[in-house]
Amino acid sequence: MVIGVPKEVKDHEYRVSVTPDGVRALRQAGHEVVVEPSAGAGSGYADEEYRQAGATIGQSKAQVFQQAALIIKVKEPMLSECALFRPGQILFTYLHLASFPELTKALLDTKITAIARETVEAKDGTLPMLKPMSEIAGRMSVQIGARYLEKTQGGRGLLLAGVPGVEPARVVVLGAGVVGSSATRIAVGMGAQVTVINLDIERLRYLDDQYCGRIITRASTDAAIEESVPAADLVIGAVLVPGALAPKLVSRTLVARMKPGSVIVDVAVDQGGCVETTKPTTHSDPVYVVDGVLHYCVANIPGIVPRTSTGALMNATLPYLLRLATEGVDAVVRADAGFAKGVNLANGRITCRAVADSHGLRFDPLM
Repeated sequence: MVIGVPKEVKDHEYRVSVTPDGVRALRQAGHEVVVEPSAGAGSGYADEEYRQAGATIGQSKAQVFQQAALIIKVKEPMLSECALFRPGQILFTYLHLASFPELTKALLDTKITAIARETVEAKDGTLPMLKPMSEIAGRMSVQIGARYLEKTQGGRGLLLAGVPGVEPARVVVLGAGVVGSSATRIAVGMGAQVTVINLDIERLRYLDDQYCGRIITRASTDAAIEESVPAADLVIGAVLVPGALAPKLVSRTLVARMKPGSVIVDVAVDQGGCVETTKPTTHSDPVYVVDGVLHYCVANIPGIVPRTSTGALMNATLPYLLRLATEGVDAVVRADAGFAKGVNLANGRITCRAVADSHGLRFDPLM
C-alpha cells in the first residue's frame, strides 16, 4: 500500500504522524511511503532522514494525497485539505468529529473511510492511541495553568506550591481518566492542594490509595462541582465520553462565581469542552477571559512538545498502521471489533453513533 504523510497545517502543530523509524518498519513490511516536504521538520526530522529510511519526498501536499491510498495525519484535516481526498481513500488520524459539524459534512462528501484514533478500543476497552496524547495533555495542563496564574499573564498572582506560611493554590480536576490522573500527578508533584471529582468511585479509591491522603476525592455530583469550582484557583477539564461531546459540568453561572484571575484549562475542548464558556483557541491566541476567569482551550496541546509527542504517538500507532496497511481496512474491521469502533465514516455514511447523534444525522452501522 502507498501511505501518505502530509505536513500538519493546524496552528502551531509541530507533530508528524510517522517518524523515520516508522518509515523503516513500513518499508520492511513492503509498503511505500510518500512524505510531504518538511513534514517532520517541526519534530526535528529532516527530509534526508526520511529518504535514508526509504521514503519518497513528494513535490507537494497535493501530490502526496494523489499518490497515497492511505493518508495518516496527526490532527483532523482542515477544510482546505478536504478537497484533496478522493473516494475510497483511507484517512487515519485523530478526528474528534463530534465537535466539527462542517468537517463531518465535508468528509462525508468525499466518500472516504475515516478512522479516528481516539475511538479505537483495545481488548480491555481502553483507548490505546488516545492514551499517550492524553497523558501529555494532562501533564501539560497543570504547568500551563501554573503559568497563567502568574500576575503578568493576567492570573491571580499565585505560586502553585505556595511557600511556608502561605497556602498553595487549589486545583480542581474534573475527571480521573488518563488526562485527569496525569494532571493530578503533576499538580501533586508541584505542591498544590488537589481535589479530583469523578463518577467512578473505584477510580477515586485507586487515586486515594496512590496518593495516601494527599488529595481530596469527591464523587461527581452537582453539589460537589458547585462547592469545589468556585473555591479553585485552577480548574482542569478532563472529561471524556469516547467519540461524543463532553458533558457541560461547569455552567456559565458557576464560572461567574470563580475568583477573578483564576484559570480554567479545558482539555476536553477537543470534544466540545466540559465548561459552558469553553470555545476552541489556538496556540497563537490561547487565552480569553469570561467574568474575570482566564480560559485556556487549545485543542492540540501536545503539538507544542512535538519531539516527545511524536515519539509517543508513533509507539502507539505503528502496530495498528502496519496491520491496516498490510491486511486492509475491511479485513481488520472484520477481525477486530475494537478497531471497527475507530471507523467513524465510510463511503458517505456515519458509522459512529456518537458522531451521528452529536450532529443529529443518520447512523449507519459499519457491519
